[in-house]
Amino acid sequence: MATSGQELRFARRFSGPPGFADGGFACGSLAALLGGIAEVTLRRPLPLERSLWARHDGDHTLVLEDGGTLLAEARQAVVEVEQLAVPGAVTPLLAVPGPVTPEEARAAAGRSHYYDDPVYPDCFVCGQARGPGDGLRIFPGPVPGRALWAAPWTPDASVAGADGQVRPEVVWAALDCPSGIAAMEAAALPDDTAALLGTMTARLGALPRVGDACQLVAWPLRRDDRKLTAGSALLGPGGEVLAAARAVWVTVPRSRPGPAA
Repeated sequence: MATSGQELRFARRFSGPPGFADGGFACGSLAALLGGIAEVTLRRPLPLERSLWARHDGDHTLVLEDGGTLLAEARQAVVEVEQLAVPGAVTPLLAVPGPVTPEEARAAAGRSHYYDDPVYPDCFVCGQARGPGDGLRIFPGPVPGRALWAAPWTPDASVAGADGQVRPEVVWAALDCPSGIAAMEAAALPDDTAALLGTMTARLGALPRVGDACQLVAWPLRRDDRKLTAGSALLGPGGEVLAAARAVWVTVPRSRPGPAA
């Protein structure tokens, strides 16, 4: 990669809000340019099928622009995750709740009130209008008796590399929407209010492989006026924590996507 910057282009398949890139996929794509571990802040929704310019602003920061307009910023950052199977995770800052069983995840899937009238039905991650092999079809719902949302996910070959492992930016995407749905539903947002991803920090310990029976779990952390903070984790077939993320969501009028943060 040239030290001055790099062109990014988000294909239409990876949409979130109508006409814009899925926030988690975009964050993961930017994080990859900083070595994979980063805190990414989205300043505006990112357009699809357009050449965008990512350039370095100092040694550990990246900015994404569209014709001089700032869209996103990324900086190197580490989220230490309790239970993450990766060397060096010594000081946990994000504690993943106890795992759910595959049966609990299947029973919870799609039971969120979000799916009564989904905000983004064509989202790459959580859109029910996306078919198998197109969207990820991750439909988290609340687990009875716990402040936890869950859904099963079995990756297919369309989101993997030649080695059979899921691409890192797709793992970021998979961690994205469950946290948003958990945050929005826990906050009981009114019908005229939605939320857009503002900031996301993720830690990937291992990548799942095509055909792995995984689960996504998410949980609300706090609310500060318009900002909703939530955690999420990707669990492997044995319940091990493969990846986890902390995300800050910003509430917006439902009909008008605007600056995210």
